Amino acid sequence: MHIFKKAVLSVVALLIFFGVVIFILENQQTTSLTFLGWHSPPLSTALFFVGALLVGLAIGPLLGMLVYWRKRTALKRELRSS
Repeated sequence: MHIFKKAVLSVVALLIFFGVVIFILENQQTTSLTFLGWHSPPLSTALFFVGALLVGLAIGPLLGMLVYWRKRTALKRELRSS
């Protein structure tokens, strides 16, 4: 069963990878972003989206770990006070 889970995870990862590659190849037009007076140089539209994807993939697990640690410390405090 463990091998099956690894195989399914690998297939899903490859599908996501190929989806991102196709997205990059289809979105080659350049765009410049403006945010709070800051202007980015003209870059590929796909670069902005893939950058946001990578930032989200990094921040999501970090926030999950933060919530887990807070729940764990709260549970430890509750057990100590009981």
